[in-house]
Amino acid sequence: MGQGDEKDRVVINVGGIRHQTYRSTLRTLPGTRLAWLAEPDAHSHFDYDPQIDEFFFDRHPGVFAHILNYYRTGKLHCPADVCGPLYEEELAFWGIDETDVEPCCWMTYRQHREAEEALDSFGGGPAEGGTEDVEGDAADTIDGDDELEMTKRLALGDSPEVRTGGLWQRWQRKMWALFEDPYSSKYARVSPGSSETVMCCLRHMSV
Repeated sequence: MGQGDEKDRVVINVGGIRHQTYRSTLRTLPGTRLAWLAEPDAHSHFDYDPQIDEFFFDRHPGVFAHILNYYRTGKLHCPADVCGPLYEEELAFWGIDETDVEPCCWMTYRQHREAEEALDSFGGGPAEGGTEDVEGDAADTIDGDDELEMTKRLALGDSPEVRTGGLWQRWQRKMWALFEDPYSSKYARVSPGSSETVMCCLRHMSV
């Protein structure tokens, strides 16, 4: 390898995992955070350790591997083991447009959005013009604000109704049907693996 290539090399430590690439590779996507890293004055704008010649970012290392691969191959894939909202936040941090996600991964990436929309509709009462409800409980409605609060408490696991019944009993029937019976309502049929995605979104909403 020539001396010019050595000078072009850059080491990026993300979450404790070291990655090596070339500044010329990072420049393939102008306007992104990593493209700025390739600028001559990057050392003064980022967390840089001159002793080991390394940039450091306290971000998700698994997601970054896919981000860096996008610069190398021009194809942005979505990791299957990462929650959609987390991946969305990482894309925003690195300055990557979510519409660049490859078609083969787009549905996986969008799954959390669909689940959140289903939760919003579920929490706000029956859909417009819809008459279906779990176990005929349509008349037993709850105020939208109360349901949003209950959703957050369910995610945190600290709702007093969990122990005393009442409001929780009505939610329990709905949630069981949503997760266990894929034909109980249109929300339960959002997409394959919707139960895992909904629970992931519940946890994300509680933060």
